[in-house]
Amino acid sequence: MHRMTFRKNQVVFVGLCALSLLAGWRPLFDTLALSIQNDEYTQILLVLPVSAALIFLERPWSRSTGGWDLRLAPALLAIAFAVAGFASLWSASMPGDVRLSIQMIALVLSWIGIFVLCFCPAAARSVLFPLLFLFGLVPVPQAGLNLIIAWLQLGSAWSAHALFAVFGVPVFQEGTFLTIPGLKIQVAQECSSIRSSSMLLVTTIVLAQILLRASWRKAFVVCLAIPLSIAKNGLRIFTIAMLGTRVDPGYLTGRLHHQGGILFFAIALLGVFFALVVCQRQESTSLQVSSTDKLRFHNILRGVYRT
Repeated sequence: MHRMTFRKNQVVFVGLCALSLLAGWRPLFDTLALSIQNDEYTQILLVLPVSAALIFLERPWSRSTGGWDLRLAPALLAIAFAVAGFASLWSASMPGDVRLSIQMIALVLSWIGIFVLCFCPAAARSVLFPLLFLFGLVPVPQAGLNLIIAWLQLGSAWSAHALFAVFGVPVFQEGTFLTIPGLKIQVAQECSSIRSSSMLLVTTIVLAQILLRASWRKAFVVCLAIPLSIAKNGLRIFTIAMLGTRVDPGYLTGRLHHQGGILFFAIALLGVFFALVVCQRQESTSLQVSSTDKLRFHNILRGVYRT
């Protein structure tokens, strides 16, 4: 009986998801097209496959009670409809990118609500991370993205400035402009490495979730990815500038400048892996200490009981 109910829930889940896609295909299509055409949104392409894989590996349906959730799920679906209605009613008075973000929030909320409705909150809690990770499909509006890019530009300039100073290269900084002997550098928007920074952040979030247990360690590694991203961009600016002024001016416009981002991304990713390994070892040590303490406590209790 439970198996028949579960299969019915699966059928309803697929049907409701199909209806949500029928209603929200346009914002989803526009979002995927944006991520393909614009390097600043490339990381969005990772969200759906990663979330689907994590949900499948966790197999949350095995925790399903077979019943319907009539408390949390309706509330989530009502919020999704309200957000979608707001985007529709006020679409004429808001920028297109803001409207797209709101529509995607509504679509993701509807998916989560449908999941909770069909598989119960307990099953949803077991896959809470991949469900919340779906909000990565929501594109950041251009105004917000411009602020992030400006922050990355300035951070990269300061990072490169620090490297020049450490290696004894005279440097003068004015905003995102750096001047060293024989060269004046501007950290332009194209040099902010927003694409590699967002990819590094998304990759770190997924790896931390998979490899670590403690929430504070996960948060630490994810937060570490931000300065690492800025540092690797500063290292890129420093390396190209030094090679261009000390070795060959062709480095300033060559392949390393235009296609060398993957190399510095790999360096930052190695830093993330190092932090993950350290945190994993700390967790293993903590588990061993905890097991030893429990054994000692049981031995003490056994001695007291015998006495």
